[in-house]
Amino acid sequence: MEFGFGVPTRGPMANPEGLTTLARRGEEMGFDFMSASDHIVIPNSVASAYPYTETGEFSGTTECLEQLSMLSFLASCTSKARLLTHVLVLLHRNPMVAAKVLSTIDVLSEGRLDVGCGVGWMREEFEAIGTPPYEDRGAVGDEYIEAFKELWTSDNPSYHGRFCSFSDVAFEPKPVQKPHPPIWVGGESPPALRRAGRLGNGWHPIGENPRYPVRTPAELSTYLSRVHGHARDAGRDPSEIAVAYSALWYTEEAQTLDNGERRAFTGSAE
Repeated sequence: MEFGFGVPTRGPMANPEGLTTLARRGEEMGFDFMSASDHIVIPNSVASAYPYTETGEFSGTTECLEQLSMLSFLASCTSKARLLTHVLVLLHRNPMVAAKVLSTIDVLSEGRLDVGCGVGWMREEFEAIGTPPYEDRGAVGDEYIEAFKELWTSDNPSYHGRFCSFSDVAFEPKPVQKPHPPIWVGGESPPALRRAGRLGNGWHPIGENPRYPVRTPAELSTYLSRVHGHARDAGRDPSEIAVAYSALWYTEEAQTLDNGERRAFTGSAE
Protein backbone atom coordinates (compact mmCIF):
# COMPACT_ATOMS: atom_id res chain seq x y z
CA MET A 1 0.00 0.00 0.00
CA GLU A 2 1.19 3.50 -0.85
CA PHE A 3 0.16 6.80 0.72
CA GLY A 4 -0.17 10.26 -0.74
CA PHE A 5 -1.46 13.70 0.12
CA GLY A 6 -3.09 16.63 -1.63
CA VAL A 7 -1.17 19.83 -2.32
CA PRO A 8 -3.41 22.93 -2.26
CA THR A 9 -4.20 24.84 -5.43
CA ARG A 10 -5.73 27.68 -3.39
CA GLY A 11 -5.29 29.35 -0.02
CA PRO A 12 -2.31 30.67 1.97
CA MET A 13 0.04 27.81 1.04
CA ALA A 14 -0.61 28.02 -2.72
CA ASN A 15 2.53 30.01 -3.49
CA PRO A 16 6.10 29.07 -4.47
CA GLU A 17 7.46 28.95 -0.93
CA GLY A 18 4.48 27.09 0.52
CA LEU A 19 4.29 24.53 -2.28
CA THR A 20 8.03 23.89 -2.24
CA THR A 21 8.00 23.37 1.53
CA LEU A 22 5.02 20.99 1.43
CA ALA A 23 6.35 18.98 -1.50
CA ARG A 24 9.87 18.55 -0.17
CA ARG A 25 8.77 17.83 3.39
CA GLY A 26 6.18 15.30 2.19
CA GLU A 27 8.82 13.52 0.14
CA GLU A 28 11.22 13.51 3.11
CA MET A 29 8.51 11.96 5.29
CA GLY A 30 8.15 9.10 2.82
CA PHE A 31 4.87 9.90 1.10
CA ASP A 32 4.70 8.04 -2.20
CA PHE A 33 2.77 10.62 -4.20
CA MET A 34 1.26 14.09 -4.08
CA SER A 35 -1.81 15.31 -5.93
CA ALA A 36 -3.41 18.49 -7.22
CA SER A 37 -7.04 19.16 -8.12
CA ASP A 38 -8.36 20.72 -11.32
CA HIS A 39 -10.34 23.90 -11.91
CA ILE A 40 -9.70 26.42 -14.66
CA VAL A 41 -12.19 29.05 -13.55
CA ILE A 42 -14.92 28.94 -10.92
CA PRO A 43 -17.97 31.00 -11.85
CA ASN A 44 -19.36 33.39 -9.24
CA SER A 45 -22.71 31.58 -9.31
CA VAL A 46 -22.73 27.77 -9.25
CA ALA A 47 -26.04 25.90 -9.27
CA SER A 48 -24.56 22.50 -10.18
CA ALA A 49 -24.66 20.00 -7.32
CA TYR A 50 -21.27 19.04 -5.91
CA PRO A 51 -21.23 15.21 -5.65
CA TYR A 52 -19.29 14.96 -2.39
CA THR A 53 -21.49 16.77 0.13
CA GLU A 54 -24.93 15.86 1.44
CA THR A 55 -26.31 19.26 0.43
CA GLY A 56 -24.59 19.45 -2.95
CA GLU A 57 -22.96 22.71 -1.90
CA PHE A 58 -19.46 23.50 -3.19
CA SER A 59 -17.43 25.42 -0.63
CA GLY A 60 -14.34 26.16 -2.70
CA THR A 61 -13.19 29.72 -3.32
CA THR A 62 -12.82 31.26 -6.77
CA GLU A 63 -9.03 31.17 -6.45
CA CYS A 64 -7.27 28.22 -8.13
CA LEU A 65 -3.86 27.55 -9.60
CA GLU A 66 -3.90 25.58 -12.85
CA GLN A 67 -3.33 21.89 -12.16
CA LEU A 68 -0.85 20.85 -14.84
CA SER A 69 1.31 23.95 -14.46
CA MET A 70 1.42 23.25 -10.75
CA LEU A 71 2.48 19.62 -11.23
CA SER A 72 5.29 20.80 -13.51
CA PHE A 73 6.43 23.08 -10.68
CA LEU A 74 6.22 20.23 -8.15
CA ALA A 75 8.27 18.02 -10.47
CA SER A 76 11.11 20.51 -10.19
CA CYS A 77 10.85 20.55 -6.35
CA THR A 78 10.98 16.78 -5.91
CA SER A 79 12.89 13.74 -7.12
CA LYS A 80 11.06 10.61 -5.90
CA ALA A 81 7.37 11.18 -5.16
CA ARG A 82 4.88 10.50 -7.92
CA LEU A 83 2.69 13.31 -9.23
CA LEU A 84 -1.06 12.69 -9.49
CA THR A 85 -3.78 14.66 -11.25
CA HIS A 86 -6.65 14.32 -8.76
CA VAL A 87 -8.48 14.48 -11.02
CA LEU A 88 -7.85 15.92 -14.45
CA VAL A 89 -11.26 17.00 -15.79
CA LEU A 90 -10.97 15.60 -19.28
CA LEU A 91 -13.17 18.18 -20.99
CA HIS A 92 -11.27 21.18 -19.59
CA ARG A 93 -8.57 20.99 -22.29
CA ASN A 94 -8.21 20.12 -25.93
CA PRO A 95 -7.17 16.44 -25.87
CA MET A 96 -4.03 16.87 -27.97
CA VAL A 97 -2.88 19.83 -25.86
CA ALA A 98 -3.61 17.90 -22.65
CA ALA A 99 -1.77 14.82 -23.95
CA LYS A 100 1.26 16.96 -24.81
CA VAL A 101 1.37 18.70 -21.42
CA LEU A 102 0.98 15.40 -19.58
CA SER A 103 3.71 13.81 -21.69
CA THR A 104 5.96 16.79 -20.95
CA ILE A 105 5.40 16.42 -17.21
CA ASP A 106 6.24 12.73 -17.43
CA VAL A 107 9.46 13.50 -19.33
CA LEU A 108 10.56 16.31 -17.01
CA SER A 109 9.74 14.30 -13.87
CA GLU A 110 11.56 11.26 -15.30
CA GLY A 111 8.46 9.08 -15.35
CA ARG A 112 6.64 10.06 -12.15
CA LEU A 113 3.20 11.02 -13.48
CA ASP A 114 -0.11 9.31 -12.66
CA VAL A 115 -3.11 10.57 -14.64
CA GLY A 116 -6.21 10.57 -12.47
CA CYS A 117 -9.08 11.70 -14.67
CA GLY A 118 -12.83 12.19 -14.68
CA VAL A 119 -15.60 13.94 -16.57
CA GLY A 120 -16.42 16.67 -14.05
CA TRP A 121 -19.57 18.01 -12.48
CA MET A 122 -19.66 21.84 -12.74
CA ARG A 123 -21.75 22.77 -15.78
CA GLU A 124 -21.09 26.48 -15.28
CA GLU A 125 -17.32 25.99 -15.56
CA PHE A 126 -17.71 23.96 -18.74
CA GLU A 127 -19.84 26.69 -20.29
CA ALA A 128 -17.43 29.44 -19.22
CA ILE A 129 -14.42 27.85 -20.93
CA GLY A 130 -16.29 26.54 -23.97
CA THR A 131 -16.01 22.76 -23.64
CA PRO A 132 -18.01 20.21 -25.62
CA PRO A 133 -21.60 19.87 -24.36
CA TYR A 134 -21.95 19.06 -20.67
CA GLU A 135 -24.57 16.40 -21.44
CA ASP A 136 -22.05 14.51 -23.60
CA ARG A 137 -19.21 14.63 -21.08
CA GLY A 138 -19.13 10.85 -20.56
CA ALA A 139 -18.78 10.06 -24.26
CA VAL A 140 -16.31 12.89 -24.70
CA GLY A 141 -14.21 11.66 -21.78
CA ASP A 142 -14.05 8.14 -23.21
CA GLU A 143 -12.81 9.48 -26.55
CA TYR A 144 -10.20 11.71 -24.94
CA ILE A 145 -8.74 8.80 -22.95
CA GLU A 146 -8.56 6.74 -26.13
CA ALA A 147 -6.92 9.69 -27.91
CA PHE A 148 -4.32 10.04 -25.13
CA LYS A 149 -3.34 6.39 -25.52
CA GLU A 150 -3.08 6.70 -29.28
CA LEU A 151 -0.89 9.82 -29.10
CA TRP A 152 1.32 8.36 -26.39
CA THR A 153 1.94 4.97 -28.00
CA SER A 154 1.62 5.19 -31.78
CA ASP A 155 4.43 6.19 -34.15
CA ASN A 156 1.83 7.53 -36.55
CA PRO A 157 -1.11 8.51 -34.32
CA SER A 158 -4.56 8.60 -35.84
CA TYR A 159 -7.97 8.80 -34.19
CA HIS A 160 -11.43 9.49 -35.57
CA GLY A 161 -14.27 9.95 -33.11
CA ARG A 162 -17.35 12.07 -32.71
CA PHE A 163 -15.64 14.67 -30.52
CA CYS A 164 -11.95 14.18 -31.32
CA SER A 165 -10.24 13.53 -34.63
CA PHE A 166 -6.65 13.73 -35.89
CA SER A 167 -4.21 12.06 -38.27
CA ASP A 168 -0.92 12.69 -40.06
CA VAL A 169 0.72 14.21 -36.98
CA ALA A 170 3.98 13.56 -35.20
CA PHE A 171 3.68 13.44 -31.43
CA GLU A 172 7.05 13.59 -29.67
CA PRO A 173 8.46 13.19 -27.16
CA LYS A 174 6.49 10.24 -25.92
CA PRO A 175 6.08 9.78 -22.17
CA VAL A 176 8.93 8.10 -20.32
CA GLN A 177 6.62 5.45 -18.84
CA LYS A 178 5.69 2.61 -21.14
CA PRO A 179 3.28 2.06 -22.65
CA HIS A 180 2.09 5.35 -21.08
CA PRO A 181 1.54 6.97 -17.66
CA PRO A 182 -1.00 5.03 -15.58
CA ILE A 183 -4.55 6.27 -16.12
CA TRP A 184 -6.66 6.18 -12.96
CA VAL A 185 -10.33 6.73 -13.79
CA GLY A 186 -12.17 8.65 -11.09
CA GLY A 187 -15.81 8.39 -10.10
CA GLU A 188 -18.30 6.13 -8.37
CA SER A 189 -21.33 6.25 -10.68
CA PRO A 190 -22.19 3.34 -13.00
CA PRO A 191 -20.72 5.10 -16.08
CA ALA A 192 -17.51 5.85 -14.16
CA LEU A 193 -17.17 2.21 -13.09
CA ARG A 194 -17.70 1.13 -16.68
CA ARG A 195 -15.06 3.64 -17.90
CA ALA A 196 -12.57 2.41 -15.30
CA GLY A 197 -13.08 -1.21 -16.30
CA ARG A 198 -12.85 -0.55 -20.02
CA LEU A 199 -10.12 2.08 -20.20
CA GLY A 200 -8.34 2.54 -16.87
CA ASN A 201 -5.14 1.19 -15.39
CA GLY A 202 -6.73 1.99 -12.06
CA TRP A 203 -10.01 2.99 -10.44
CA HIS A 204 -9.82 6.17 -8.35
CA PRO A 205 -12.93 6.55 -6.13
CA ILE A 206 -13.61 9.22 -3.52
CA GLY A 207 -15.23 7.60 -0.52
CA GLU A 208 -17.54 10.46 0.41
CA ASN A 209 -20.20 10.39 -2.30
CA PRO A 210 -23.64 10.39 -0.63
CA ARG A 211 -25.30 8.99 -3.75
CA TYR A 212 -22.69 6.30 -4.39
CA PRO A 213 -20.95 5.74 -1.02
CA VAL A 214 -17.65 3.88 -0.88
CA ARG A 215 -17.02 4.29 2.85
CA THR A 216 -16.52 0.72 4.10
CA PRO A 217 -14.54 -2.32 2.95
CA ALA A 218 -17.79 -4.02 1.99
CA GLU A 219 -18.90 -1.09 -0.17
CA LEU A 220 -15.46 -0.87 -1.76
CA SER A 221 -15.58 -4.59 -2.57
CA THR A 222 -19.03 -4.27 -4.17
CA TYR A 223 -18.01 -1.38 -6.41
CA LEU A 224 -14.69 -2.99 -7.31
CA SER A 225 -16.44 -6.17 -8.39
CA ARG A 226 -18.45 -4.06 -10.86
CA VAL A 227 -15.27 -2.49 -12.22
CA HIS A 228 -13.79 -5.96 -12.64
CA GLY A 229 -16.93 -7.15 -14.42
CA HIS A 230 -16.65 -4.32 -16.94
CA ALA A 231 -12.97 -5.17 -17.43
CA ARG A 232 -13.82 -8.80 -18.20
CA ASP A 233 -16.55 -7.68 -20.61
CA ALA A 234 -13.89 -5.63 -22.43
CA GLY A 235 -11.55 -8.62 -22.62
CA ARG A 236 -9.17 -7.24 -19.99
CA ASP A 237 -7.54 -8.84 -16.96
CA PRO A 238 -9.21 -7.33 -13.84
CA SER A 239 -6.13 -8.04 -11.72
CA GLU A 240 -4.23 -5.40 -13.69
CA ILE A 241 -6.53 -2.61 -12.45
CA ALA A 242 -5.15 -0.82 -9.39
CA VAL A 243 -7.27 0.85 -6.71
CA ALA A 244 -6.42 4.39 -5.61
CA TYR A 245 -8.81 5.31 -2.80
CA SER A 246 -9.30 8.94 -1.80
CA ALA A 247 -10.51 9.87 1.69
CA LEU A 248 -11.53 13.52 1.92
CA TRP A 249 -11.61 13.46 5.69
CA TYR A 250 -9.50 12.66 8.74
CA THR A 251 -10.25 13.05 12.43
CA GLU A 252 -8.56 11.74 15.56
CA GLU A 253 -11.98 10.96 17.03
CA ALA A 254 -13.70 7.85 15.75
CA GLN A 255 -16.90 8.53 13.81
CA THR A 256 -19.75 6.04 13.45
CA LEU A 257 -21.70 5.36 10.27
CA ASP A 258 -25.45 4.75 10.19
CA ASN A 259 -24.84 0.99 10.24
CA GLY A 260 -22.76 1.27 13.42
CA GLU A 261 -19.40 0.71 11.75
CA ARG A 262 -16.48 3.03 12.43
CA ARG A 263 -15.90 5.36 9.55
CA ALA A 264 -12.59 4.53 7.88
CA PHE A 265 -9.74 7.00 8.37
CA THR A 266 -11.14 8.26 11.67
CA GLY A 267 -9.84 7.55 15.15
CA SER A 268 -6.36 6.68 16.35
CA ALA A 269 -3.64 5.17 14.20
CA GLU A 270 -4.25 1.85 15.91
